[in-house]
Amino acid sequence: MTIADFTGLSKAGPEKSLVWGKQRINGRNSYGRVTVRHRGGGHKRLFRAVDFKQLDKSGVPGRIMALEYDPNRSARIALVYYVDGRKSYVLAPEGLKVGDQIVSGKRTKVKIGNRMELQHIPVGYKIFNIEMELGRGGQIVRSAGTSATLVGFDGDYAIVQLPSTEIRKIRKECAATIGTVSNPEHNLITIGKAGRKRWMGWRPTVLGKSMNAVDHPHGGGEGHSPIGLKAPKTPWGKKALGVKTRRKKKSMELIMRRRIRKKRRK
Repeated sequence: MTIADFTGLSKAGPEKSLVWGKQRINGRNSYGRVTVRHRGGGHKRLFRAVDFKQLDKSGVPGRIMALEYDPNRSARIALVYYVDGRKSYVLAPEGLKVGDQIVSGKRTKVKIGNRMELQHIPVGYKIFNIEMELGRGGQIVRSAGTSATLVGFDGDYAIVQLPSTEIRKIRKECAATIGTVSNPEHNLITIGKAGRKRWMGWRPTVLGKSMNAVDHPHGGGEGHSPIGLKAPKTPWGKKALGVKTRRKKKSMELIMRRRIRKKRRK
C-alpha cells in the first residue's frame, strides 16, 4: 500500500467561506433508485468551491496563500488572495509555490498558473483546465498530472493535443491555464486493501455470473457457470465489452485525430 506525498500542503483546515457540506447520494437518483452501482459509504467530505472560470477576476492579480488537499479530486488546489480582498480556490499547477502571483485575463504574461485565451498562448506550451465553450469555465484536462499541448491554429480554432493523444479543435477565444496539473505521482498510488476503497465511497463489485438469474443476465446455473450467452450483457440487458455505444455527435467534426486505443488482451 502506498500513499500520496503531502509535504508542502497546508496543515490548517480549508477556508470556511469557500466550503460547505456535501450530501452523499450514493449512486441514487431523485427517486432513490440506484443508477450508478458500487457506490456508498465512505468518509465525510466538505465541498471546496473551486473556480474553474476566473472570469470575474480578469486582470486582478492574486497571491497563492496555501496549497491544499481536496478529497473531491486527484489534483491539489491553491487558495488565492486577490488584491481586491476576495478569496478563491483554483486548480494548482505543478511548480506553483506559496507566495507566487497569478493573474487571469484575455492576454497576460505566459507564466505557470496564469490563465488566458488560447489565441495568445505560444504554440508548444503545456496547458490545462481548458474551456470547451466560451464562458463556461474549464471542462477538460483537470486530473492530477495531466496536460494538453497547444499544437497550432486553424482559422477561428486552436488545435490542441489532449492527454489521450486525441487532437481536436477548440475555439481560440476559449481560456486555458499555463502549466501541468499538480500531484503527478497520483497514478503511482497503490490502494493496497479493500477497506481503503470503502473509505473512498466504493462498494464491492460482484461478477454477474455469480448472481441469481433474476439479478443479472449472466446469473443462474449451478455454481460458477459460464455466462451462457453469445455476447456479454450489462445488468440491463444491453451488449457490453467491445461494443461501440457512442452516438455520432456534432463534436466529432472538431476531432482531427481520434485517441489511440489500447488493444484488448486476448
